[in-house]
Amino acid sequence: MDYIFDNERPIYIQLVEQLELEIVSGKLKPGERIASVRELALATKVNPNTMQKALSELEKMGLIYTERTNGKFVTENKELIEKRKKELAKNKIQNFIADMNNMGITFEESIKYLQEMGGK
Repeated sequence: MDYIFDNERPIYIQLVEQLELEIVSGKLKPGERIASVRELALATKVNPNTMQKALSELEKMGLIYTERTNGKFVTENKELIEKRKKELAKNKIQNFIADMNNMGITFEESIKYLQEMGGK
């Protein structure tokens, strides 16, 4: 887990975003047990309290759950994961379109550039 943190936003929020991305991308599979708070904190080089706060946020979102004495697991609710994935994609697309508009590039031109790039 090589996360690069910026100083502009709280680290726990950045951890939430990174872990959420690992869930929606399938890197962390539904029902998969995730590493302990201490293991994750060591892997990401953050304070365990910061990692615990991030995991608590993911639990509030329903993306992970805790089984007493067994640890934390990725939700098995594939519809929730897919919904969150779609929300993240929409957000990225909205930001991309706004950035293009700020550069004076129309929506149609943006689509053309995307097609030219061919997903590269």
